[in-house]
Amino acid sequence: MLQEIMSNLSVLSIMIVIISFLLVYVIIPNIHRIIKVRNLNDQPNNRSSHFCPTPTMAGVAFYFTIMISLFFIKHFDIENIGNNLIAAITIVFIIGLKDDLVVTSPRDKLTMETIAIIFLLLSNSMHVKTLNGFLGIYELPELLEYCGIIFILLTIINAFNFIDGIDGLASTIAIVIFSVFSLIFYASDLHFYFLISLSVIGMLLAYLYYNFSTTQKIFMGDTGSLLIGFFIGFCTLKFLSMDTSLLSNFTFKAENKLVIVFAVLFMPLFDMFRVIGLRMMEGKSPFKADRNHIHHILIDSGLSHFKVAMTLGFLNYVIIIITLWLSSFLDSFQMSVFLIFLYVIMLLFFSLLKELTMYSIGEIFIIKFNYFLLNKNEKSEL
Repeated sequence: MLQEIMSNLSVLSIMIVIISFLLVYVIIPNIHRIIKVRNLNDQPNNRSSHFCPTPTMAGVAFYFTIMISLFFIKHFDIENIGNNLIAAITIVFIIGLKDDLVVTSPRDKLTMETIAIIFLLLSNSMHVKTLNGFLGIYELPELLEYCGIIFILLTIINAFNFIDGIDGLASTIAIVIFSVFSLIFYASDLHFYFLISLSVIGMLLAYLYYNFSTTQKIFMGDTGSLLIGFFIGFCTLKFLSMDTSLLSNFTFKAENKLVIVFAVLFMPLFDMFRVIGLRMMEGKSPFKADRNHIHHILIDSGLSHFKVAMTLGFLNYVIIIITLWLSSFLDSFQMSVFLIFLYVIMLLFFSLLKELTMYSIGEIFIIKFNYFLLNKNEKSEL
């Protein structure tokens, strides 16, 4: 009876969402209590969006839940990637837990994340052998393939870690991302990856309940954000490695797969590139925390945490839908130009919004006018 249930995709799909939801829902209060007793709360600082010590490490619940989920869905693991995945997420879990308990250096985190990615690459089913004509590129040299995959996944993992700054945002963005991946994998008959996506969605829905709670609030911590970021990278890698024949149910061109990845991950990647760019322009370390994130700008403009999470999640959905539609008749070069244009527009919008939150419109006009006069006088003296 149990074997029949675990081999029935429709029944298991519902089960895995419910099981993942309930496990996180039950485990988190226990984590919350232990952290309170041991005084391991996250302490607010000058860049925090919370004002009192708050329990963290909800990612511990994620780890145990996904391990149990992998047991239930092992019937669909026809590529035998499950053991590689268990080894990889265990490494990510350990480094995330260590970072939540005692601060870990960026170098150590990147090293351990790279080792976790290598475990995935040991499976033949996770190799990106071609870019399908993206910007005219087809076959990739093996060394370039491995280096490119490691770079892309490290970027994704840490981009998601960057965006985890206010209540509900990281979870909402992740639910958007995994809902898209679940649709792609289901339509492509990649049921193991479809079920993993559903499991993560179930976990995050339960976590959101506590993350928005006023009495039992908890953060996912680096333990959670690194795990969820790694699963986003895992699904991204599978999507890029998929044979084009599996995408027959979609109209987008195969050469646009990499562009679609950038659209699906638009908010985390945009925020990370923007923040790192600003830090480097100011001569700071890319890893030095500040309040330059887009969610900080929206919070400072008067929006609540919930409204910021919903707004950015909805905007990410809109960008994904538009990109998928355009990718059906535009080539990869045209789509790349579109994405760059979109990044520039968003960059200008948030730069203007940040100024508006700092000064009134009249003050901004006076500052810009004085700056113009100063430059003009300097040129006249020369």
